[in-house]
Amino acid sequence: MRLRGPASEDRYGGVPDPPAVGGYPGHGYPGYEGAGYGYPGYGGPWAGTGQGATGPYRVRRRHRFRWLRRTFGVIIALVVLASVSIAGLLLVIPSVRNAESIARGFDRAHHVVYPGPAVPPRFAGALVATEDHRFYTEPGFDPFAVARIVAGKLTGRGDQGGATLYQQLAKMLYTPGRSGLAVQAEQAGLGIKLDFAYSKAQILQMYSDVAYFGNGYYGLNAASCGYFSVTPAELSWPQAALLAGAVQAPSAYNPFTNYPAARARESHVLSRLAATGRLSPGQAQAAFGKPLRLTRNGRCTAQGAG
Repeated sequence: MRLRGPASEDRYGGVPDPPAVGGYPGHGYPGYEGAGYGYPGYGGPWAGTGQGATGPYRVRRRHRFRWLRRTFGVIIALVVLASVSIAGLLLVIPSVRNAESIARGFDRAHHVVYPGPAVPPRFAGALVATEDHRFYTEPGFDPFAVARIVAGKLTGRGDQGGATLYQQLAKMLYTPGRSGLAVQAEQAGLGIKLDFAYSKAQILQMYSDVAYFGNGYYGLNAASCGYFSVTPAELSWPQAALLAGAVQAPSAYNPFTNYPAARARESHVLSRLAATGRLSPGQAQAAFGKPLRLTRNGRCTAQGAG
């Protein structure tokens, strides 16, 4: 015969079921709810992972996913808008098939023979490293640089720089003396067309032949002969670095009128050559220690020196 216990015991004589705690009757042991299965205080293997989580955690997760969806949607919209804008821009800007003809006329006006000697590897490497390190992979414009420029205009920080060699060439040939956000957009479109119409070597050749290097020297050949009395192919690393650095601000980096600034710019170009792997840090440092051998009104027998 089975004895019955006090009223507080169950009908089987065991410990009575505790009152349910939380939302799961029959498993309502104190401390058994929490992040793992929706029971506060449970610290099981999925604790804090959100498996079956309820309450504030689920709300935060829902808000985070909503924010990610919105961000992704904005990015997609911007990409589509940029694509449409570029397509429209390419339809309205002029063809660049006459770029070489314009470059030839430009050099003729400055008494320079076009085309000049082939662009030597040292100058090409120095120019690309300091002015446009994505030159060999970009489609005529640098999307990251364009974003910085637009952000700078919108925030009032001004031009953040970053025009590619294509855009710089477009400025020299098609939009000289003009500025503004609309002009920069036009230069970006012209840069895309230049990339489609000409090889990388042709772009570098045109750029080097029409760029101004200060002290009255238009074109790499005239600058090389005028500053150092050597042909472009004979340029040393420090000489090539100084000339590549001068195209950004020819008057400010003229070694005859502002030698300290020109040397500082040369040092920057050599450091960029090291940063992009063209030179080792030791080679860049050694190059900066070599003499420039500047010559006033220098001359050489190469084509286009005059």
